[in-house]
Amino acid sequence: MASLKELRASIGSVKSTRKITSAMKMVAAAKLRRAQLHAESARPYAVAMRRMLGELAGAMSGEDGAPKLLAGSGEDRVHLLIPITSDRGLAGGFNSNINRTTRLTIRRLQAEGKTVKLLPVGRKGFDFLSRDYAGLIVDHVIGVGGRGVPFSAASDLGAKITKLLENGEFDVCTVVYNRFQNVMSQVPTPLQLIPLGLDAAEAASDPNAAQYEFEPDEQTLLERLLPRNLQVQIYAALLESAAGEQGARMTAMDNATRNAGKAIDRLTQKYNRTRQAKITNDLIEIISGAQAV
Repeated sequence: MASLKELRASIGSVKSTRKITSAMKMVAAAKLRRAQLHAESARPYAVAMRRMLGELAGAMSGEDGAPKLLAGSGEDRVHLLIPITSDRGLAGGFNSNINRTTRLTIRRLQAEGKTVKLLPVGRKGFDFLSRDYAGLIVDHVIGVGGRGVPFSAASDLGAKITKLLENGEFDVCTVVYNRFQNVMSQVPTPLQLIPLGLDAAEAASDPNAAQYEFEPDEQTLLERLLPRNLQVQIYAALLESAAGEQGARMTAMDNATRNAGKAIDRLTQKYNRTRQAKITNDLIEIISGAQAV
């Protein structure tokens, strides 16, 4: 049985931990409001741009010389996966869900005879993939998160992807990120960037979608808009991931704070029982000694 001194030390240690987790919860909550606002503000722009490019793609269907950012290399042999995770832990299943989804995707593609390459964004994803798939990693990006997600991060990542495409390093590019739904729910979501995802082509044929008249010609517009669209889609995914990270960390720290409170209650109860038993034993010894005299 633990001594009273050990129990007091344990109670003090758990109380200190509860203070830390409570503070981290409040910090995550403050960051979440700003990150959620940015993610929700970027969604309409990203969706509208994909729809417009889907309209452009539909107008160019059947034509030769489509840009690589639109049609890819024309093959389906080499897949580039870009999993987006955080640089820090203590966020519940936020990173593990992305890592699990990426691992399952790698296994599925390899079972289909495809070649897989990885460009992880975030330290947690890079560390995880380096253990089992180090040979598949062609590049990595760390330090994108923090206080905010600058658009330059999406621009730099888009430049890396474009360079790999021009060098013939891959045929299909897909980003895997946590789509923010609410504080309790972040959904691992794959989004095909190159070739332009099927959902964009479907949006072009949607009768409720906006109809566009293009000037100058479609080819010129695509050459100008496709690099921008790649950056916008990456930026939207980074913002969704940033909001999801803060939501997951807030939930995880809230659970940790409540669990610490329960542990303190259990330890305090055990401390009181142990102290009461010790007092009872001391009284019995005193009474027995007095009777003996």
